[in-house]
Amino acid sequence: MHRRLRLSRLFIMLQEAAIAHTEALGFGREKTLDRGYLWIVSLQHVKLQRLPEYDEHITLRSVPGEMMHTFFPRFYQITDTTGNELATAAAFWALMDAEKRKMLFPEDAGMEIAGEPADWATYMPRAPKLPAGGEETVFTVPYSYADLNGHMNNSRYFDLAEDNMPPALRDACVREIMSEYTAEARPGERFTITKSVADGNTFLFSGAAEKRLFRIGIRYEV
Repeated sequence: MHRRLRLSRLFIMLQEAAIAHTEALGFGREKTLDRGYLWIVSLQHVKLQRLPEYDEHITLRSVPGEMMHTFFPRFYQITDTTGNELATAAAFWALMDAEKRKMLFPEDAGMEIAGEPADWATYMPRAPKLPAGGEETVFTVPYSYADLNGHMNNSRYFDLAEDNMPPALRDACVREIMSEYTAEARPGERFTITKSVADGNTFLFSGAAEKRLFRIGIRYEV
């Protein structure tokens, strides 16, 4: 409604770019999905000059970083038509066994993706703070929020966050987003949402059932 890219759509674009490039490097579904391996996101971190605007043409570029234990780092940059940088991002991807619902070591799955240099400034993703106290509500994951992996897609957490944040923050410009996903939420699962605002400009949002599922921090310029 503000003619800016929705946060959930931003993360869908990052997700699609990462998967498309990974497939182009020779690691398509025949080496992952068809063998019972699922790509999942563990950490994401975005720094923004501004969000893309309605009807604007942008370029999204993505390269893999050097593999780290069980993680596949990936870096992103978004620019406008004149080459001005709008955003940079970083993420940790991992592989999960679809049947056991546990993370895989890349060598056990026969996956090795070489890092590539980026011609923009990169950084490793960081996890956000947890809300200190805050308001609590209960949420049930709807069927429509599930993705190919059978759990709530990471992008849908941002729709949920924006639906629960103070209206004044929705009007402000986003400057930084950090998110961590520590367990999956399946369709029909109920979990407790905790939300609060820190320093007047950072929305802290997390979810937990028997254990923590996710935490998100969104910093605005107000």
